[in-house]
Amino acid sequence: MPPTPELLADLRRELPAAVLLETYPDVLPTLEELARRGVRMAVVSDAWPNLPTLHAGLGIDRFFEAYAISAVLGCNKPDPRMYHHASTALGLAPHHCLFVDDDPTLVAAALALGYTGRALSRDTPASAPASASAGVPAITSLADLLSLF
Repeated sequence: MPPTPELLADLRRELPAAVLLETYPDVLPTLEELARRGVRMAVVSDAWPNLPTLHAGLGIDRFFEAYAISAVLGCNKPDPRMYHHASTALGLAPHHCLFVDDDPTLVAAALALGYTGRALSRDTPASAPASASAGVPAITSLADLLSLF
């Protein structure tokens, strides 16, 4: 039996980001606390241009002043333009910025450019972060950032 027009319409309809995506439990409380402390934040992501819309659907876009998105800038991390776009948008020198990523090599690239950095290793015990062997400081939860500010 062929699909009905109603079924086809349902398959094409937009779904709210919160239906498709969820944040880790530490994300919202950490972003709220960082914002309360006056920490200015930007996103540096190898993503599509709709990332701010997805963040809006999750209720977290309000925390970010700027986005450096690869699909918009035409380059990917670790291209220095990605990091510099975000810090420039915040009006901050690299040494006043902290870059967090789950890929230690991208954090190492940020460190080489003068940024402070932390590799987020959620699946690794705090006693042995995976990125420690790469010489990159690591955290196991976003909440660990609070001790830096």
